[in-house]
Amino acid sequence: MTDTTRLYATDLPEADWYKSSFSDAGEQCVEIADVRPTRGFIAVRDSTRPAGPAIAFTQAAFTAFLPHATREQAPTA
Repeated sequence: MTDTTRLYATDLPEADWYKSSFSDAGEQCVEIADVRPTRGFIAVRDSTRPAGPAIAFTQAAFTAFLPHATREQAPTA
């Protein structure tokens, strides 16, 4: 990946994408791929857009993000 500002799931041909076992049948969820061995990060993508953009997280950033992603409701302002 030479452009660090844009990442697409298609840029990660080695990625094995996984969806949470808690995902509903609506298919509206995110998928993750642990590409730390080859890329040094954990990737997240929208399951409805498998060729679309992906977000790259360091291990520390993913660990910080995870509790917010597993909330049943979005935080109120």
